[in-house]
Amino acid sequence: MSTLSISIVQTHLDWENKFANLHRLGERIRGISEKTEIVILPEMFSTGFSMNPELLAEEMEGPTIQWMKNIAAEKKIILTGSVIIKEKLQDSYHYFNRLVWMLPTGEWGIYNKRHLFAYAGEDEKYTPGDRRFIASVKGWKINLLVCYDLRFPVWSRQQRRPGEGPVQHEFDLLIYVANWPERRIHAWKTLLQARAIENQSYVVGVNRIGEDGNGINYSGDSMIIDPLGEVIHHSNNKEEVFTCHLQKDKLTEVRSQFPFWLDADHFLIEP
Repeated sequence: MSTLSISIVQTHLDWENKFANLHRLGERIRGISEKTEIVILPEMFSTGFSMNPELLAEEMEGPTIQWMKNIAAEKKIILTGSVIIKEKLQDSYHYFNRLVWMLPTGEWGIYNKRHLFAYAGEDEKYTPGDRRFIASVKGWKINLLVCYDLRFPVWSRQQRRPGEGPVQHEFDLLIYVANWPERRIHAWKTLLQARAIENQSYVVGVNRIGEDGNGINYSGDSMIIDPLGEVIHHSNNKEEVFTCHLQKDKLTEVRSQFPFWLDADHFLIEP
């Protein structure tokens, strides 16, 4: 069965300093010697979780996306993480907390964060997304989400239309990129495991460490979790690049032995 190799990059982020962050992350990614297919960076990896999009936002032809394109091509990997992006819609710019899924060919897919963190004013600065993005790699289906989305299980849930035939899982892996503060880290760890259990899916959560420009501390606690909710890897509060090889046969075994999805509610989220 198919094996999927992923690398998580848990790192400190220099506040609103794109040059420093891209330089650091470039060194971390180039230093990966083990075979890997997907490299996952935190939320807003080039700036930290900033509410200053007017100063920091780039268009999709900007330097951060070009950096992603260059690194993905150089290392022959898929590179993903979220970036502050601006787009002109009608007569004004809209800002997005946008996860970019960059292929080594230079092609990309995008997911705009759906659930904006009103507690920090993110909803006042950014435009929410209205569509999920499920990528496909080597027969694996990967649902890509951002930070606060983790608190909303319906958005993360395997969906099925009423009256559909044989059960088909929408995805095999959930990825969350985040800037999740240390003071709420219990929720982060608990919800990551819950999303794995309820979806019978692998889950990967990649968080940052260090203190941001608002004095908020982050402890990392990036995690890789199997479809039973067991923790495969848990990163402590330190800079770390960790590579893991996910096994599709493990996923198939869990879903066959415990076919709980057959009893799930039928529902569909419309844009």
